Amino acid sequence: MKPCNDNIAQALCLVEEMIQLADQGDAEREDIGCGILYGVIRDSAYKIKQLAAKEKAAHIKKGWWKKECDSDEGLSRPLSARSAPAMSD
Repeated sequence: MKPCNDNIAQALCLVEEMIQLADQGDAEREDIGCGILYGVIRDSAYKIKQLAAKEKAAHIKKGWWKKECDSDEGLSRPLSARSAPAMSD
């Protein structure tokens, strides 16, 4: 899979995790602040999902996205395997 497609596929997988986290967190929350947090996570996930889906469609239209990419979306290069800059507190 092309790296640009791999990144889009990983974004699509990530939003599914974000949605699951928001659902679980909302079900288990004990105060309003947590409800706001999980609402923001859910809203952000759906916005990212919409953008990633549009970009995937653009890549399909350009002929850059192959059908076999759909079977293992985001699994060819796990996010944790990437080098990320250290975050400071």
